[in-house]
Amino acid sequence: MPVLQWGMLCVLSLLLSIGFLGLHLPAALLLGPMIAGIIFSMRGITLQLPRSAFLAAQAILGCMIAQNLTGSILTTLAVNWPIVLTILLVTLLSSAIVGWLLVRYSSLPGNTGAWGSSPGGAAAMVAMAQDYGADIRLVAFMQYLRVLFVAGAAVLVTRMMLGDNAEAVNQQIVWFPPVSINLLLTILLAVVAGTAGCLLRLPSGTMLIPMLAGAVLQSGQLITIELPEWLLAMAYMAIGWRIGLGFDKQILLRALRPLPQILLSIFALLAICAGMAWGLTRFMHIDFMTAYLATSPGGLDTVAVIAAGSNADMALIMAMQTLRLFSILLTGPAIARFISTYAPKRSA
Repeated sequence: MPVLQWGMLCVLSLLLSIGFLGLHLPAALLLGPMIAGIIFSMRGITLQLPRSAFLAAQAILGCMIAQNLTGSILTTLAVNWPIVLTILLVTLLSSAIVGWLLVRYSSLPGNTGAWGSSPGGAAAMVAMAQDYGADIRLVAFMQYLRVLFVAGAAVLVTRMMLGDNAEAVNQQIVWFPPVSINLLLTILLAVVAGTAGCLLRLPSGTMLIPMLAGAVLQSGQLITIELPEWLLAMAYMAIGWRIGLGFDKQILLRALRPLPQILLSIFALLAICAGMAWGLTRFMHIDFMTAYLATSPGGLDTVAVIAAGSNADMALIMAMQTLRLFSILLTGPAIARFISTYAPKRSA
C-alpha cells in the first residue's frame, strides 16, 4: 500500500523535523526526512521518490542560492585565486589518493572504489559511474553514506559555531507570508530554468541553471526572488528523502565486508577538508563555519540547505562548491581509469 507508506513517511518526517527544530539544529527540515527515509529503507520498505519531485526540489534550491549570489563574490574569488585553486587541486589529489588506497586495501573493484570515493555531486557520480561500468549500487551506497556523514558533521559544526544564536535563527522563521507576484515569478523561473537544465543534461543542471539565471535576473533588478519557508520545507523534504531512501538493506549487507575501509576513506576526506577549512580562515579571513561548508566534500544541494540554516556566507560557499563540482566532473573519468589500471590488487 504505497499511499499508506508515503503517509507514514510524511508523519515520521514531520515529527523528526519538529523535534530537530526544537533542538535548534540547522537543516532540521532536511535531517528529519533523511533519517525517516533511512529508517524505512532499513526496514525493507521500498519507496522511490519520483524523479520529477527531486528535480523540482533542486530547481527551488537553485533559486534559493541565487538570492545570495552577488557580483562581489567574483571579486573575492579573483583576489584569492591562488588559495581557491590550491583548495581545488588538494581536493582532487586527496580524493584520488583516498580512492587508490580504498581499492588497494579493500575488496572493491577499481571502478567502483574510484567513483564511490569521488567528492562530487552524488547523483552525478552515480550516473557517470554507470556509463563507465562500475557497480552503481555500491557507488550509490558509498556516495550517499558520505553525504550522510558530511551532513551530520556540517550540522554539528554549524550548531557549535552558532551557539545561542541557533535559537534566534529558528525563531525568525515565518512559514506562511502573504502570496505576492514575486513568488509567482520565482516559481516560473524555477520551472523554466529547471526544465532547461534538465534538457541540457548537465550534472546538477536543474539546480545550477536556475542558480545562474536567478542570479543574473536578480542582479539586473528584473526579478526579486521570493521563497516562503513552506516551499523551501517541501524542497528540503524531497532532498532528504532522496538521500534516506537511497540506502538499501541488501546493498548494505553486500557492503559489510569493505565497510570499515569505506568509513575510513570518508573520515579521511572529512579530516582533509576540515584542515583546508582551517587554512581558509587564516588566509581569506573568513569564519570557520563558512570555510568548512565551502570545503565540505558534497553534496551541493545538502550543503546549500545547511548553509541556509546558518549565518554563513552562502555566496562564497556555493561558488567554491560549484567550482569543486565542475572540477570533479571534468577529471573524474580520468582519475577512475587511472585508479582502476594502476592500483595494485590486494593479495588474498
